[in-house]
Amino acid sequence: MTKKIIMLACAGGMSTSLLVTKMKAAAKANGADYDIFATAAAEIPDRLTGDHRPDVLLLGPQIRYIAEKAQVIADQAGIPMTVINMHDYGTMNGVNVLKTAEDLLD
Repeated sequence: MTKKIIMLACAGGMSTSLLVTKMKAAAKANGADYDIFATAAAEIPDRLTGDHRPDVLLLGPQIRYIAEKAQVIADQAGIPMTVINMHDYGTMNGVNVLKTAEDLLD
């Protein structure tokens, strides 16, 4: 089975780094193997069509304002997308955010 790729995007790609770490730990605890990474919002169009194309896109709540534009790009690429729950993001709840991604993968 091909490893699923989960991409998180935020303003600069930095604030999601800790969340990526927490999500990887949650995945490992569940015996799941995902490639999870963070990037800047400006890179979304290139990342959704590049070689390391994600299976799901999660936006940080601080860039919710680009959700409509990102949704169009994600739809064109056939990639499910949502905005991360603000509470889960604020508390860096890797378990819940991973569950959000997994729900989109189903």
